[in-house]
Amino acid sequence: MRLLVGLTAALAIAAPLGAQQSTPGERLPVVKYVLPNGMTFLFLRREGAPTVAFVTHFRAGGVDEWTGISGTAHLFEHMLFKGTRTIGTKNYPAELAIFPRIDAVADSLTAEFRKGDEADTSALARLRGRLRQLEDSARQYDVSNELDRILTENGAQSLNASTSNDVTNYFFALPANRAKLWFILDSDRIRNPVLREFYSERDVVMEERRLRVETSPGGLLREEFLAAAYRAHPYGRPVVGVASEIQTVSRTAAQEYFRRFYGPNNAVVAIVGDINVDTMKAWATQYFADIPAGEPHRPVVTQEPPQHGERRIDVEYDANPQVLIGYHVPEARHPDAPALAVLSQILTGGRTSRLYQRLVIKERAATNVFSGSGPGALYPRLFTFTVVPIAPHTTAELEGEIYEEIDRVQREPPSGEELQRVRNQIEASAVQRLENNFGLAFQLSNSEALWYDWRQTFRDQTGLLAVTAADVQRVARAYFDKSNRTVATLVRPAKPATGGTN
Repeated sequence: MRLLVGLTAALAIAAPLGAQQSTPGERLPVVKYVLPNGMTFLFLRREGAPTVAFVTHFRAGGVDEWTGISGTAHLFEHMLFKGTRTIGTKNYPAELAIFPRIDAVADSLTAEFRKGDEADTSALARLRGRLRQLEDSARQYDVSNELDRILTENGAQSLNASTSNDVTNYFFALPANRAKLWFILDSDRIRNPVLREFYSERDVVMEERRLRVETSPGGLLREEFLAAAYRAHPYGRPVVGVASEIQTVSRTAAQEYFRRFYGPNNAVVAIVGDINVDTMKAWATQYFADIPAGEPHRPVVTQEPPQHGERRIDVEYDANPQVLIGYHVPEARHPDAPALAVLSQILTGGRTSRLYQRLVIKERAATNVFSGSGPGALYPRLFTFTVVPIAPHTTAELEGEIYEEIDRVQREPPSGEELQRVRNQIEASAVQRLENNFGLAFQLSNSEALWYDWRQTFRDQTGLLAVTAADVQRVARAYFDKSNRTVATLVRPAKPATGGTN
């Protein structure tokens, strides 16, 4: 079977584009099932191990937050594991009765915090203490980590979630004979979430920000880089959130975010593994069909204005230097996106790529070099290079060598050998991406959530195979211009001058 799939992929590459009917991924027997409330299920039966992978994508990401609540999409990653009206509580009515008192103290704390330098520090300390005290009182009714316990006792694996600019996903795997448990628990999570331990969990998210950004040289550099590159679009805002907003977002605002974006019509679930599709349909209808639809997802209307000159920033941090170089490029569905992806592979895709060979292997000037487009997919992005020099080489030196390789592509199209190397990589990935149930579930759910078509992720592969050397040269000329460039460099703080003595 592996040989057959490999030969099929090879023939697809060798055949003219017009002769290609579909990729192996597009021919998967996926069953799409949409409930009347708009919730979309993708079922794929795969014989083998008696397990089932569940991946849910919500069309709710960092770009969907409004001013004052940044980080809330990520906060819900945590909150949806806190339980419901029946899971995670000993006495829900008693627990609920404390929430207004907790929220009132939290509102007072926020009001004092927003005074900035004029805030009363003793009042802040008192209110924080009172908030902790009330949340401790509510915990007497909590059953900590009950959702996790139930799933673990029933053999769940890989229980987790993640948030990006465009979507949020939740995922885990279950033994096939426990598959019904997902329908029971996740319908309850969507229908009856309880934001218990909200403010203490808000503090956990703030700690994550400190770890990922404020005490991470790479994280801090990337945050400053995106802020410099994006003047208007929310792609310039950190998904983890702005510190002052994480510390002040209210339970009420978070509930409003959930109401707007976590309706079943904004959810896509991929279920892949040892399943009976008819049974899955019946359970989907039984447990999810009566949940009311929410607001339809609305695209971000803010557009990033054209850049009219290079932007350069230095970010001071006592760590080894590194540099990020970004060029504005179109969204993932733009006709130029495949050529940009192939260009990335030619420049930095593996040990045989141009920049890896030059900077890492031959000159030993860098620990590694990466490139790719992000931070999201739905809206115009940045094609970004990341490189970390090895002393005594400098960021300026490596930056210049990257520009030399860009100039070379602009002057001379890549060779047929380079394009074939990339096609070989695509051929290998075409096989690998079909092997793992979890990986397939992620691809199907993500593609349907972003593009409303699970097949699109596989069609994109065909688009990569159709890229020519002239296409690569054309996009290099179109987008890799100095006036369209943002450069962020991590530099060590200058040491203070020591004064002499007379």
